[in-house]
Amino acid sequence: MPPNCTTTAARASGQLMITPARDMILALFATVLVFTSRSPPATAATTTTAMQPSTTCLRRCGDIDIPYPFGVGPGCHLETGDWTFVLTCNRTSGGRLRLYNYQIEVVDVSVALGQLRIYSVINAWCYNATTGAMNGQHNWWYNMSITNFRINDAQNRFTVIGCNSLAYIRSLNDTSDTSRYMTGCMAMCPGVSRLADGACAGVGCCQTAIPGGLNGYQVSFEEKFNTSGISSFSPCSYAVLVEAAAFEFRSKYVTTNAFVADNGGQVPLVLDWAIGNKTCEEARMNVSAYACVSDNSECVDSKYGKGAGYLCNCSSGYEGSPYLLNGCQDINECEDARSRYPCSVSGTCVNTVGSFYCACPVKTTGNAYNGTCQDNKTQIGWQIAIVVLIVTATCLYMIHEKRRLAKIKREYFKQHGGLLLFEEMKSRQGLSFTLFTQEELEAATNNFNERHVIGKGGNGTVYRGTTKDGEAVAIKRCRLSNERQKKEFGKEMLILSQINHRNVVKLYGCCLEVEVPMLVYKYIPNGTLYRLIHHHGRRRRDDGNDAQPQQRIPLTLRLRIAHQTAEALAYLHSWASPPIIHGDVKTSNILLDEDYTAMVSDFGASTVAPTDEAQLVTFVQGTCGYLDPEYMRTCKLTDRSDVYSFGVVLLELLTCRKALNLEEMEEDKYLSSQFLLVMGEDRLEEILDEQVKGEHSIELLEQVAELAKQCLEMVSERRPSMRQVAEELARLSRLAEHPWGRQNSEEILALLGGSPSTPTPPARRRRATPSGNGVCQTNRRATQQHGSTLS
Repeated sequence: MPPNCTTTAARASGQLMITPARDMILALFATVLVFTSRSPPATAATTTTAMQPSTTCLRRCGDIDIPYPFGVGPGCHLETGDWTFVLTCNRTSGGRLRLYNYQIEVVDVSVALGQLRIYSVINAWCYNATTGAMNGQHNWWYNMSITNFRINDAQNRFTVIGCNSLAYIRSLNDTSDTSRYMTGCMAMCPGVSRLADGACAGVGCCQTAIPGGLNGYQVSFEEKFNTSGISSFSPCSYAVLVEAAAFEFRSKYVTTNAFVADNGGQVPLVLDWAIGNKTCEEARMNVSAYACVSDNSECVDSKYGKGAGYLCNCSSGYEGSPYLLNGCQDINECEDARSRYPCSVSGTCVNTVGSFYCACPVKTTGNAYNGTCQDNKTQIGWQIAIVVLIVTATCLYMIHEKRRLAKIKREYFKQHGGLLLFEEMKSRQGLSFTLFTQEELEAATNNFNERHVIGKGGNGTVYRGTTKDGEAVAIKRCRLSNERQKKEFGKEMLILSQINHRNVVKLYGCCLEVEVPMLVYKYIPNGTLYRLIHHHGRRRRDDGNDAQPQQRIPLTLRLRIAHQTAEALAYLHSWASPPIIHGDVKTSNILLDEDYTAMVSDFGASTVAPTDEAQLVTFVQGTCGYLDPEYMRTCKLTDRSDVYSFGVVLLELLTCRKALNLEEMEEDKYLSSQFLLVMGEDRLEEILDEQVKGEHSIELLEQVAELAKQCLEMVSERRPSMRQVAEELARLSRLAEHPWGRQNSEEILALLGGSPSTPTPPARRRRATPSGNGVCQTNRRATQQHGSTLS
């Protein structure tokens, strides 16, 4: 806020600086240069931050308190990118400490009222007896455009003093046409004898209201009305914008220079302030910059309308600073010396958090609020009162908690994109997608009991549950790692809900009103392909004794599972709208239903296929042993990244070895590296599972291995598409079944469920599923559990 056209010496002495017009213009120009060249205080970042001041900050200058968000020096005031809360404490030539905002002296600061009182310079226009003419006018002005201050129109008045005086207050020259204003006030008096001390009632003194919302003004006198003809008893005219409550007219102000001398050349002026230029609703969206940080505080929009910022107040029953953590403290109404005792009977007030109540002493009854307390003939009355009080307080607390939880749920729902998802669901008729409540999913999982956990991974934890309709579902509590995922979660759920493929796990819906969003899928009962391939040990019979080792799954079933998985991925890449990249293809993300049909699941690392080549992931996620080397190098996830991961899955089906074995030597840890090495040295049979070598010709196995090798090409452009992979697997599946005839689902299930020498009765053949999943046995030592997941 730049200074007006008086000098420091003139203010200190109470005398006005008489300056020729040319010198006045040069002084004004120099002042404007100082204002425009001085930038507002720099913030730590380009965005506003609701910081907290240091305990070492200066909190008093002279006899004036400095409450936060105002402060002296960096780190001691609220950073808003302008000069609103920036103060300086300077020692004047007289040795007195004075507080300034930019170059304007501050009288006091009120956090509760959102006001700042400053000194406004008295503007004078006097007759000069030496020159025999009026002094030049100084065109006094204030410009507060570099702050968020506005002049309070209710508490300030434009005041003119004199006997032949007309002065104007108007907008600055650079004000837009839509916000221009001008008003004036004329002070006249018939003679000195008519002047009287007291209110400014028109004789020798005139006051007028100003428009609301001003943040700058200039003052000038009308030259036709001057004191040249009445200089013998009233040589000067005065004009100033002043706090009405701080001004009282004196007749000597007209006949002498006492108005300037008695007030040191300046009078108080009330300004309103606010935080930033956003409404409360807009400010709450940026939690890190929201200034109402104290518990029990409330946000209030500026009275000057949208775009004028907001203020923070302590809630009813609390006092202090809402801008400080724990700044709003409970008011003890029973001991507050600033107000009268709140109860009608002495000693009956009981303070509570945020309020109080009046209770008659023991063995008395009555109305302690506004009546009397009398001896109680029976205890029933006060007992009933206590019970009613407890019940009322409990109900109020429950209502408050219910509203608080509902508000939190609404914020989470909005944060996870629920509003966008809800609007899309309304606009798309027939969309089969459900928004579950937190209570529904808690009931389905017995409050997420650990006994219901069926899987844990880098993208979240999966629980088995049963809906109120009796349907078995898998409920996944997701782990969102960045803000982008949180904002786009609802949008991506809408895309995934539209996937309709027989080999993709059906997404029923989601729950967004919790801190960690949850997905609800169809429950797939037969576990993962990982367990089917790598499960070791013996099954237990019904009598508790060990049975023979489980039968290993035939190559025809392995190829069928691989083909179904490839079909699902090809659908995601080619037919979904928009195309979807899975991002974490592995055997533990391929589920098997009652008929051992493959179902692709877990889209926690999935993403919509990027339309711009500049769209790169900020960090690589997936599972060690399956990750595309080119993806790890370039951070660019493509559909060919899924092809590479699928190639590793195909190797697991051929070899019954794990994708990553940390117990092996460095060169043998990764299955893909081992495979490419033996393929290059024409030693494929060394790595193949012993069973598949005995089931089919080496020529067929070499064709499957060659397909896996193509999927594992280091350069993604050389890899086939998932559609090409699916077509080749369909051909190989037919080739594998042709010499011996196709095995139907009942025969495969019978083979997995018991000894091949024991036929399964026809009536039970459909249900003859193994007690544990099928198993591939390798000729290598037992390997470590599946590779870790990158998060």
